[in-house]
Formats: sequence, structure tokens, C-alpha cells
Amino acid sequence: MSNPVAHTSAQPARRLLPVIAVAAALLVGGCASKGEIDITSGVGVTQVLSACPAVGVPVHTNEITLFNPAASREASAIDVTAAITSLSVECNDQGDQIYAIASFDVQASRRDYAAAREVTIPYFSTVVQGGRNVVSKRIGQLTLRFAAGEYRATASGQAAAYVNRAAATLPDNIREQITRERKPGDADAAVDPLSIPEVATAVQRATFELLVGFQLTQDQLKYNVTR
Repeated sequence: MSNPVAHTSAQPARRLLPVIAVAAALLVGGCASKGEIDITSGVGVTQVLSACPAVGVPVHTNEITLFNPAASREASAIDVTAAITSLSVECNDQGDQIYAIASFDVQASRRDYAAAREVTIPYFSTVVQGGRNVVSKRIGQLTLRFAAGEYRATASGQAAAYVNRAAATLPDNIREQITRERKPGDADAAVDPLSIPEVATAVQRATFELLVGFQLTQDQLKYNVTR
């Protein structure tokens, strides 16, 4: 099903904590646009919180290595390697349900490039709220097609998600604390609103991420962590 897109932004694949225990990037620096909060503190720091989910790749899930024989972990047994690159997101935040679609490329190389070959690799997409609560998770597959005599192959994938606008919206009292103008000389002029526990908790709860990575086996994940 197609969806109109309100705006597009390109972001590098971010390294986060392992899936489930992700570190949320609560605020993304930039210029505020419609539907975003421009946070300007008394010390001249500007940050922006958008209702659209940020996109990222959990650490250790952006690469996958296939071995032949499968049980070997010797460098000479490496069959295919692949990595997620060029991660970007498009977001429509105009309705009650915010629609985001992440696009990415997978670049792969192989050891034996004599014959044509297809390699199918599973990947996941998950929506995380507040840096730790998994709202949804889906598994997809992406097929790499190596031409005869070609050492490398590239494929493209996408992952879509919906986020409830109400859940991604800060309460009015929290917005007021964040956006209230602070002037030099005010008692709280140098106080970062996010240092207030109530504000920090509300911002974290209203923050969503759309994370994409390879669906690794335990052995594949262990290899990525320990190599």
C-alpha cells in the first residue's frame, strides 16, 4: 500500500546498543519544521524533537558473514560478507498514525566469483519506544544476485512502520517547560530542561526509533561481537 510522504531525510546508519536494549537518540540537532519542537536553552543550545521516528542500525547487526563450511570460523572459510549502508527515512506525520519507511542498501562480496549465484539474507525491522520497549518487529528477506565472474553485488531493501501520534506527542505542560523562553538573569536561565527528571522521562517516552539490521543467529552475532 502506498503512502504520501510529507518529508524525506537521509541519515547515516547509527551504531546503537544491541536489539531490545537500544540507546535512544532523544533529540536530533537541526532546524525545526512543522510538528517539531525547537528547544533553545538559556546557554545557547538548540535541539529538535520530531514526531517522526529516528532510524538506526543496532550495533553488531549491520554486518553478516557466511562461512563454507558453515561450522568453520577460519578466515579461509569466509564465503560471503554483507553490510547495511545508505540508510535513510521518509516520514508522513500528517495523520493520527505517523508512517515512516526506511530504505537501505546491502553491499556484499564473495570468495568464489566464478559462477552466477543468489544469496538470500534475512533482516529485521523493529519499532522501539523510549529506547527499550519494543512496539513491533518484522522479518524480511533480501536477495543478492552475483553475476558470473562478479565479486560484488548490491541490493536494496525497505522497512515500514506506523507510530501513534498521541504516543509520540509531549503533554502540554512538558512542552511549555521545554519551549519557555529563558533570559539571562532568570533563576533557571542556565538550567537544561532535560535535566529535570519529569521532562526527561516524558521526552524519552515520546521518542520512537525504527531500527533495521540483519536477523543473525546466535553464532553470527557472537562472531560479530568477538572478532
